[in-house]
Amino acid sequence: MQNPFRSEAEAFRFLIRTIAYFAVIAIAALIHTWLGLAVFVVATGVIVWWLFFRGDAERPIQTGPARHGGVGERRILVVANETVGGATLRDRIRERSEGVRAEVLVVAPALNTPIRHWASDEDGARAVAKTRLEESLGLLRAGGVNARGEVGDAEPLQAIEDALRTFGADEIIISTHPEGRSQWLERGVVSAARERFTVPITHVVVDVDADREDIR
Repeated sequence: MQNPFRSEAEAFRFLIRTIAYFAVIAIAALIHTWLGLAVFVVATGVIVWWLFFRGDAERPIQTGPARHGGVGERRILVVANETVGGATLRDRIRERSEGVRAEVLVVAPALNTPIRHWASDEDGARAVAKTRLEESLGLLRAGGVNARGEVGDAEPLQAIEDALRTFGADEIIISTHPEGRSQWLERGVVSAARERFTVPITHVVVDVDADREDIR
């Protein structure tokens, strides 16, 4: 069964579709009671089929970058937002960069609310993501890591896909808050990324508040 609440944006779309569903039934019932009943049966049947059958039939098509790093070169794609400044994340990037010609691309998805997203009001979210990103890049460069960055799509999976089109990553590092405080983990972003992309993925957990970090 496909989960309609995989993200805030999808939950918002689900709400709109639910309102439309009841509106159509109500309009049909006002015209004629039996017409309303018929519309209810048909619409409900379509929804049940979509959720239970088509959702199960859909499988992610794995995608990967067009190219990878050459001999002695490693290209690392890092995806993080609020945890982008975590010490263990930086240490992990430096560790993976040792002994090779490493090129690191840090992508910070511009987290936004569904309403602001649909209203195309992304300036605030992008500004916040850019500030965090620049601070992290400064720390990485100070540590000798060849890193550049960009603000990505609000949806982390889309941000990864966009980056892979232009950046031939050999591996992906996804950084999140701990379980229970991470919306990305609640939405299954890490597991979905592993199903969707052929590039090896490392999940780094950063507990910013308690200053405890872990690598998975």
